[in-house]
Amino acid sequence: MMKKYLMMAAAVVALLASCNNESPKMDEKNTDKAEIADKGGLKIAYVEVDSLMTQYEFCKEFSLILQKKSNNARNTLNQKGQALQSAMVNFQQKLQNNGFTSREQAEAQQNAIQRQQQSLQELQARLENELASETAKYNEGLRDSLMHFLEKYNKDKKFDIILTKQGDNILYAAKRFDITNDVINGLNKSYKSTLKTETQKDEKK
Repeated sequence: MMKKYLMMAAAVVALLASCNNESPKMDEKNTDKAEIADKGGLKIAYVEVDSLMTQYEFCKEFSLILQKKSNNARNTLNQKGQALQSAMVNFQQKLQNNGFTSREQAEAQQNAIQRQQQSLQELQARLENELASETAKYNEGLRDSLMHFLEKYNKDKKFDIILTKQGDNILYAAKRFDITNDVINGLNKSYKSTLKTETQKDEKK
């Protein structure tokens, strides 16, 4: 009943610098990343989004945390939904078997079921909003960590453009333009585990 939790890839693609409509063709000559330049004098690099998502500890922990929250919400909704279904079946059986002593009693139980259904719908909306809010919070954290790292990283490298590469959004780029490992290693080096913080909070409760 819950919507599948939001993916971060779109946020990653949006944050790392803009790219030109046409990717420049790049020669195959081996050079240091800091000295890479195209014919126009631009220093260009790119980051593989898929690798970032699977190797950056923040992203891996983010996925686990949101999956757990999503599963918990789904289980809660399933339990409430089953209780509602049972109430509806019980009402129909009593109605068919003349189990109500009066019309007022039947209407009262019907109204109770309607309130239960409305409560379930409100709970679903609230849990979905909470999950979306958590996703937005982690996306913001991802953006901040990437921008902070790239700001420090590029003081020495001095790239003019850092692109994101995901799927076929860049049709071709020579491997020497790839700074993904630098970015992942740098991010992981300074990352403080979110899961450990969550665990410590749970242990204090």
